[in-house]
Amino acid sequence: MSTITTRKIARRKRRIEKRLGSRHARIARDVPMLAARNVHYDIADRASAVCHGEIGAIHSLARRVGLIHAIADELHLLKVHLPYHESDHVLNIAYNVLCGGDCLQDLETLRNDEAYLDALGAGRIPDPTTAGDFCRRFVTDEQLLTLMDTINHVRVNVWKHQPASFFDCAILDADGTIASTTGECKQGMSISYNGQWGYHPLLISLANTKEPLYLVNRPANRPSHEQADAYLDRAVALCRQAGFKSILLRGDTDFTQTWKLDAWDDADEVTFVFGCDAGRPLIARAQSLDDAAWKRLERPPRYDPKTGPRARPDNVKEQVVVRKKYKNLVLEWEDVAEFEYRPGRCDRVYRLIALRKKINMMEGELKLFDEYRYFFYITNDRTSSCEQIVFIANDRCDQEDLIAQLKGQVRALDNLHSNWAYMVMASLAWTLQAWYGLMLPAPKGRWRERYEQERTEIVKMDFKRFVTNLVRLPCQIIRSGHRLLYRMLNYNPGSHAAPWRGRVANTDAMLTNPV
Repeated sequence: MSTITTRKIARRKRRIEKRLGSRHARIARDVPMLAARNVHYDIADRASAVCHGEIGAIHSLARRVGLIHAIADELHLLKVHLPYHESDHVLNIAYNVLCGGDCLQDLETLRNDEAYLDALGAGRIPDPTTAGDFCRRFVTDEQLLTLMDTINHVRVNVWKHQPASFFDCAILDADGTIASTTGECKQGMSISYNGQWGYHPLLISLANTKEPLYLVNRPANRPSHEQADAYLDRAVALCRQAGFKSILLRGDTDFTQTWKLDAWDDADEVTFVFGCDAGRPLIARAQSLDDAAWKRLERPPRYDPKTGPRARPDNVKEQVVVRKKYKNLVLEWEDVAEFEYRPGRCDRVYRLIALRKKINMMEGELKLFDEYRYFFYITNDRTSSCEQIVFIANDRCDQEDLIAQLKGQVRALDNLHSNWAYMVMASLAWTLQAWYGLMLPAPKGRWRERYEQERTEIVKMDFKRFVTNLVRLPCQIIRSGHRLLYRMLNYNPGSHAAPWRGRVANTDAMLTNPV
């Protein structure tokens, strides 16, 4: 990013800050603020612009980290490239998601956008029908594994350019979700436990960066833990290859998989925290503990307020429940304790953390009775406190947010494997977001701390916010000599981060000079 461009962005920022300043807000107006009139539309003859200007930096990132080359070398589904290669199809679906599309039909809008085609240097891109036909070329599990392993091979190379602190601990989350469909002719779908027709994908993700590592499609009637142990082993091997010092496995009660706990415990660098079903024997063990074994659980605040203390707003929902005398569960306090426990399919004992919640059953303002509920977590972590184990297990809720965002991109195709392929290629958009943040260098100097904060902010950013603030940047596309120039046409908080784009596009320097 040149100094002149940076100065232009700074001027734009000052202008918008002046317009949004409080001085103008305190001036009384005789007419409404939204006063545009006599509006006309025209179309440019030569100039063209794209509303997703960040797609150029993302494509440069995908090319220079070796993703395009790796897909061409490892994935072979097309006998003749007329005219598209496998990488064209894979990135076409991922870019469609990055540009706000949520189904293959949205590709029709992009392929008719001349500026978008020029921005990617493409004469044309696959239409929805061609993209769907490419997804149907995946007919075996091995082909999908090849695609995921290819992406993960590039992922390891991206990780290797991270600072040493990145490799302290890899946190792997496992969970499943029901992806429902209204179609009647979708092969491989089934009916779930709650009566929904569709599929039951399994997701293994890296909690540190919210990257989907493995995504496995299954019929909706399959149990959540099916194949989870095998794919967790694959994710563990991937993290070992990258050089993580320790690996933490997390999952709810469906993923305890007692037949694998001993094997995971044999690995020195692997720890696990899984939920455990609150059956009658475990509840009886917890109830038999002495009162001295229980310790009150104090949860830290969700975030540190940046302003002074403010009065909490009235809980309108609670007021309605009390006024209408609905039955209501009110948490009074939480206690934690621990004891040794050996699951039936294990040869050794593990720590079992018991969480006891006292809940008041209320009807209006009348207290009916007290209820105690128990939650259990099994772990081989012998150093962390009971409170820390509970907090570690609760942090897995971040994966629920990732799953909710990914489910917005699931659209049923013809069969199990074609849907699986589409899910993997759509989830690549989340991977590219993480790589975008991870590959930003933080050179030594006065601005190093700021650059590191920018990296962290992008990696942890919600996908919708990433698309809105960074990808959706209006740019004019200009071919100048041997350059493809993206000229930013507007300022927004995302364009204030323009130095990011210059550093992301210059990925060659990052790969030779890691942070």
